[in-house]
Amino acid sequence: MDEPSVDDSVQILRGLRDRYEAHHRCTITDEALRAAAVLADRYIQDRHLPDKAIDLIDEAASRMRIKTMTAPPRYRELEDEIEKVRQEKEAAIEAQEFEKAANLRDKERKLTQKRRELEEKWRSSEEVEQPEVGEEEIADIVSMWTGIPVFKLTEAESQKLIRMEEELHKRLIGQEEAIIAVSKSIRRARAGIKDPKRPTGSFIFMGPSGVGKTELARTLAEFLFGDEDAMIKLDMSEYMEKHSVSRLVGSPPGYIGYDEGGQLTESVRRKPYSVLVLDEIEKAHPDVFNILLQILEDGKLTDAQGRKVDFRNTIVIMTSNIGAATISKNQSFGFGQGDETGLSYDEMKSRIMGELKKVFRPELLNRIDEVIVFHKLTKEQITTIVELMMRRLREQMTEHEAAIELTDDAKELLVEKGYDPAMGARPLRRAIQRYIEDPLADFVLGRSLKPGSTILVDRKDETEDVEITVIEGPEPEPEREKVTVPPEEPSGETDDDHSDEE
Repeated sequence: MDEPSVDDSVQILRGLRDRYEAHHRCTITDEALRAAAVLADRYIQDRHLPDKAIDLIDEAASRMRIKTMTAPPRYRELEDEIEKVRQEKEAAIEAQEFEKAANLRDKERKLTQKRRELEEKWRSSEEVEQPEVGEEEIADIVSMWTGIPVFKLTEAESQKLIRMEEELHKRLIGQEEAIIAVSKSIRRARAGIKDPKRPTGSFIFMGPSGVGKTELARTLAEFLFGDEDAMIKLDMSEYMEKHSVSRLVGSPPGYIGYDEGGQLTESVRRKPYSVLVLDEIEKAHPDVFNILLQILEDGKLTDAQGRKVDFRNTIVIMTSNIGAATISKNQSFGFGQGDETGLSYDEMKSRIMGELKKVFRPELLNRIDEVIVFHKLTKEQITTIVELMMRRLREQMTEHEAAIELTDDAKELLVEKGYDPAMGARPLRRAIQRYIEDPLADFVLGRSLKPGSTILVDRKDETEDVEITVIEGPEPEPEREKVTVPPEEPSGETDDDHSDEE
């Protein structure tokens, strides 16, 4: 038997709705039935319709029923009061205070009657006002099963995707063409215009080292799936030999590691909504490209155990340093040797694309959504990246209840020592470690900082050293002792008269 379509599954759910409504004492809307079939088909890949859609309805209705079964707060208060009166009554009986015990018994009976009336009212209102299971409740269950944040499903995705470039720019400096190309591809996929059998997006990121290729992939994972851990990264230099290719899909039967699954297939099977990064793809063995062809064309891959792994909801990103050697030479026509930007962007892209076609087969390049070449970073962009990198240090300094600030001269020192067109932003990280973190660590360990202090880092007289000064925080105000002011004495009375009256 073939798996029913989404529309057929909705019809099946309509036929089962009455039974689940009667069992869970709730109302299931048509929107919930449609959402169960659509979301199950889109987000739950290891099961089939209508089974997975029926389980969604059952689970959502069950959770809604449990929520409504919670007793009102007044009911619990009455139970506490009854228990307290009962304990007091038993204590009075043991003390042979029978009159007090009789009064407490009457009080207990009245409270019990109130509780009974409240319970009857609560039960009758529960039967009249049955809870409603809607689209949001279904999305809640899908979120719980798949690990995708619920608002990512129910929020108007068009609004989220419209601001995609703005969100990506918060973490990635420059690279305007790369961000626009990625955003357009993701919007096409989410709008349902792309081929439904292929991955959400497939890209080749090219350019020099340290310009943000992996950072863009990490930012994409956080933006689309709400978590940086949604990025799966495989270093293709580990798959240079022919025999190592089998590790991607798993060892064949009879070989060691057969039960463990493949490193690629198992990662995506457990986390189908992720950004898959194949780092330094040019180092992989040619047989790896045969596996990639199947993923990019069909959106599926069969592992060694015969299980089909779905890649349709995965974003595939391949990074490559092809052409980086050309860029690092910093030679261009019409530009001087000392020009800090080196090759123009168009010239760099055309050169790298020429080298790319020498390495990758045409059938692979034809299946890629976009080949994106990253700019080299300029000094102005490095200055902005200084602020981004200092944000992490500021967060760590909050543990010491202190803030850290850099003067303009200190920032210039970091840019001067951390700027290298061929190496990107990585030298900047080393410069911050050497000129900021190392002196700061010695400074913090050698003294105790008062809460609210500000650490100011400045360049020392045009040298390559920094000096650190502390601006002490405000002293905490001492707690004032509370003094009770006596009331004013009535007119005509003396202190002696007042004391005599007492």
